[in-house]
Amino acid sequence: MDIDAGDAVARLVREERARVLATLVRVTGSVDLAEDAAQDAVVRALETWPRDGVPDNPRAWLLVAAKRRAIDVIRRESRRGGKEAEAMTFLDPTPEPAEVVRDDMLRLVFTCCHPTLSLEAQVALALRILGGLSTQEVARGLMVPEATMAKRLTRAKQKIAQARIPYRVPAAEELPGRLAGVAATVYLIFNEGYAAGSGADLVRVALTAEAIRLARLLAVLMPDEPTVLGLLALLLLHDSRRDARLDETGRAVLLADQDRARWDAAAIREGVELVGVALRRTPDRPNRYVVEAAIAACHALAPTYSDTHWDAVVSWYDVLLTVNDVAVVRLNRAVAVAERDGAAAGLALVDQLDDLATYPWWHATRAELLLRLGRGDAARSAYEQALALGMSDPQVEHQRRRLAKL
Repeated sequence: MDIDAGDAVARLVREERARVLATLVRVTGSVDLAEDAAQDAVVRALETWPRDGVPDNPRAWLLVAAKRRAIDVIRRESRRGGKEAEAMTFLDPTPEPAEVVRDDMLRLVFTCCHPTLSLEAQVALALRILGGLSTQEVARGLMVPEATMAKRLTRAKQKIAQARIPYRVPAAEELPGRLAGVAATVYLIFNEGYAAGSGADLVRVALTAEAIRLARLLAVLMPDEPTVLGLLALLLLHDSRRDARLDETGRAVLLADQDRARWDAAAIREGVELVGVALRRTPDRPNRYVVEAAIAACHALAPTYSDTHWDAVVSWYDVLLTVNDVAVVRLNRAVAVAERDGAAAGLALVDQLDDLATYPWWHATRAELLLRLGRGDAARSAYEQALALGMSDPQVEHQRRRLAKL
């Protein structure tokens, strides 16, 4: 089987994994057992599908393989009886109805984001289980050491088991208290799909699509909640640029160079409308997701990059800092200031954020601004530091192209 076909199989398996895992958690009642069984099914698929061909119903194939593995584990651990009998009843290869799969995914999101877990643990666990990211990828995305992240994930899964956290969508009165973790999780799943931290793909469409789908389900559950409206708007506005972010060879295309005719006009219209509704519902206190969506709308509505209303973008970042004052937001604001006031002004702000020294995009941003200022040696050093910290293959290729110009 050729490399492209093998990559296609790997992508398909990765796309189906989260839905299979969600159903397994319902069937087995154990996150750990479900994860192990799903991983075994994934390995089997990657071994057999390239040789024998992709089955007509890949998800059903994976689900049956995973359930068989789970039953083997249950038998080996001498935990028969009701649980084994229950698992045996789910070996039917008939695909699960769409509404059951949908509910399984929602249940798993809310299980990962239970309030007895810390917010950091909620987000990490959901990225690991729902997003299918490795512990290393989760650690990089949340900017913590890998060893720390491994311990955090282990503790979170143990707590779910020990506290017998229910696998269900909460009642209506419970939803507001669960929203912060769920929204953060959906956003981070989207971000990993929108700009993968590692691997061959810049964009992992399955992750972005899953995040948007989950955001839409949240909007059904909480149609008047500004956080949900802002989150959905934000994801739609970012995703609207998907087709223009790579050229025909798979290379990354910067926002300034994208063909805006390829942006998804329908997604932009829906996103901007949602921003308007959400802003009207937050007249007194800004909402993080609504403000971020307003920033994305500024870019989406600009007919060209040079026509971007940078004053508005910087102003919205100032508002965002009142509710989410973190270094990455300050870095993004510095980029907007550089576009409005010049590279020197932006670089002065970036250099104040040296606590981001382990974040590759801090170095990449410095490199770009140094390059604009004609400081070639310093720019070269910054590009090299960005590359050393790890990026996806298309991002690495883009940074190397910039470095080659020096």
